[in-house]
Amino acid sequence: MIENLGNLERTHSCGALRKEDVGQRVTLMGWCAKRRDFGPLTFIDLRDRDGITQIVVNQENAAEAHAKAKEVRGEYVLAVTGEVALRDEGARNPKHATGDVEVQARDLVILNDARTLPFQLDAPATEALAAEELRLKYRYLDLRRPQLQGNLRLRHRLLLEINRYMDEHGFTQIETPNLIKSTPEGARDYIVPSRVQPGRFFALPQSPQIFKQICMIAGLDKYYQIARCFRDEDLRADRQPEFSQLDIEMSFATPDQIFTLVEGLFARVFKLIGVDLPTPFPRFTFAEVMQRFGSDKPDMRIEGMELKDLAPALTETTFAPFAGALGAGGQVKGMAVRGGAAMSRKTLDELQEFARRYGAGALAWIKLGDELSSSLLKALGTETVASMAEAAGTAKGDAVLIVAGKPSVVAASLGALRNEVARREELIREGVYAPLWVTEFPMFEFHEDDGRYYSMHHPFTSPLDEDVPALERAVNGEAQLFAGLRAKAYDAVINGVEVAGGSIRIHRRDVQAIVFKALGMSEETARARFGFFLDALGYGTPPHGGIASGIERTLMVLVPTENIRDVMAFPKTASAQDLMIDAPGEVDQKQLAELHLKIVRD
Repeated sequence: MIENLGNLERTHSCGALRKEDVGQRVTLMGWCAKRRDFGPLTFIDLRDRDGITQIVVNQENAAEAHAKAKEVRGEYVLAVTGEVALRDEGARNPKHATGDVEVQARDLVILNDARTLPFQLDAPATEALAAEELRLKYRYLDLRRPQLQGNLRLRHRLLLEINRYMDEHGFTQIETPNLIKSTPEGARDYIVPSRVQPGRFFALPQSPQIFKQICMIAGLDKYYQIARCFRDEDLRADRQPEFSQLDIEMSFATPDQIFTLVEGLFARVFKLIGVDLPTPFPRFTFAEVMQRFGSDKPDMRIEGMELKDLAPALTETTFAPFAGALGAGGQVKGMAVRGGAAMSRKTLDELQEFARRYGAGALAWIKLGDELSSSLLKALGTETVASMAEAAGTAKGDAVLIVAGKPSVVAASLGALRNEVARREELIREGVYAPLWVTEFPMFEFHEDDGRYYSMHHPFTSPLDEDVPALERAVNGEAQLFAGLRAKAYDAVINGVEVAGGSIRIHRRDVQAIVFKALGMSEETARARFGFFLDALGYGTPPHGGIASGIERTLMVLVPTENIRDVMAFPKTASAQDLMIDAPGEVDQKQLAELHLKIVRD
């Protein structure tokens, strides 16, 4: 029988009671996590967001409550009033903070019942959780799991700490619009039709980039906000179509000032999980991390396993895959794996398939066991293979994994293999947090599919001062110079996760116009998309720079988890659907007519 709450008020949460509370009369409210029936005694584990308290309902001294307890099933909502008692020594539960005590119920109110759940909330560690799609469909049930609730409460504490820190450092929180103009550069925009301006559209912001720069032009000096951002892009484990980021901009800022500010912020944030993050963060240029680790977000918990150039050991090779790669301006690189000589042929075959996902044609290997063995012995001979192993920096018991091809393919495949092998072979140092800065990113990246250059970060990123003359020459016909242009851009990386990225911005109107031209925009196109911004740059824009830090990405490191959906209350699936509310959904013809839209189906 479902009853009313009336004037009953809870006195404690289900995670609050301790030995010191023995003898108190308390009222707890929550969900039935588990019920155990022992005839005249019924035990209920009562759960709320703070924890679990064991309730004992005794037929002898609480007959009416005991009768109700017999009706209770999993996830019923209950209010229980009774006395706190110390559990017997052998009955205490160290898994719960309340495990020394129990509440001996005198009254029990069933506030609501519950249907049978579509999946277990407390699946044993030996069993997998229910399929993610099912859990997302019933997200309101999935969120009852203590782990997810703990993640969301950590998120709350993270945001509080950010706000305190930014206020202490003189920043003003300023909200920027969510209905803006579409500026198709980078990821695709989410488009919003205007009802009152037929045929015209807003876009949801991919970031507040232009607005925070305008805040600097306005003389606001130090801006920040926790911004909601939207990107219509293919999703991965660390991406969602809508997400939150800490957005920061400073006038008259140098990279060093921004680095110091952000390092202090992350040091504060990591204290939430009891970690003293080492500062200052070491700094590496983009060229250096790509050369050494094959990734612009290397996981520095992995010791060694750096990429080594094997070309000096192959100066006279006629082996077609290597000679062809080197002759075409490519690379042959190897990576030493400590203890890798013990890897089985099955493991090596699996790693070869893994490398092919990143464009590698093949994965060659060398093992330095009791005897030298290699997939290259027949083609290259013992002497050359031994020279390659030496060039890779191996010792007895190690292995070398080798990839040949274009520099981008070699870096991508060996960089990914570095993480995969370290995971498989348990070479990642546990309990270590290894931050770094990656600086001097390329200004542009070339896309072969359409044969043009794009901004590696965004078109408002400043080139290095010494590269501005080369930028002007590149725009004026010396296209070969584009590949060597560097930006005042930087990323913060922790444990292989990019947790923040930013740059010093272009503050000169003439340099911004050159960058737009470099990106293939005519003056008319640049004017149509960014005319208001080019105008603003002409009214005394101070040098400025900033950074943005993904809230979810940061939480993924703090929790830790490899799935961004574990740190969001209501995430989308990999196909950008909300299964709980069945979105995106269709709209009726009247709404379409008001927006002057018509659906055209293939």
